[in-house]
Amino acid sequence: MDESMSSTADTDAVSVPLPPDRWATLPNALCVIRFFGSWIMVGLAVAGFPQWVVGFFLFLAATDWVDGKLAILLNQRSSIGPKIDTIADVTLYACLLLSLVYLRSDLLVQESGWIGLALLSYAGSCGFSLIKFKQFPSYHTRAAKTCWLLMIAGVIAVFLQWSTWPLRIAMLGVTLTNVEAMLITATLRHPLSDIRSFRQARRERHRPAP
Repeated sequence: MDESMSSTADTDAVSVPLPPDRWATLPNALCVIRFFGSWIMVGLAVAGFPQWVVGFFLFLAATDWVDGKLAILLNQRSSIGPKIDTIADVTLYACLLLSLVYLRSDLLVQESGWIGLALLSYAGSCGFSLIKFKQFPSYHTRAAKTCWLLMIAGVIAVFLQWSTWPLRIAMLGVTLTNVEAMLITATLRHPLSDIRSFRQARRERHRPAP
């Protein structure tokens, strides 16, 4: 998912300078697969294959988890990696929303309040970061990792028509995660990637700019 270093059990990781931009890495390749694969997922939805959409989403979501682990394991972290990861993630969930338009438009109308709240909070987070830092946020917080799990549960429950509550919980989690991202943006003096929490952002505020 993200390409940050592992933290200790009771403290946040300290942000460290990343290596120069390296495009040709395995983690970045997985992000590219996730980006283009997301559009294939929309094609499966248009063709009317909901089971394949779920399966393909789970595969793409798995790449989101694996890429960060590989970046650390293979020592392939880079300053461009978190930005590519963010673009791939946004594309994945945007295409998931498009897939829902084709397959479960009734659900989108029914849950528009919850989904709209999550979308508005994300727009607010991105807009705030663009105004302050002239770039999109790529913090990859612990809360975002939790939302990754919540979204998987929500997607499975929705497409298999079990319940809408997992999706609602996921949307609430996304909203709270975006609120934390806005607090991080407000706290930081300069743009940083891979900030695990608001607490770490408060520490980074007192560190000199790179």
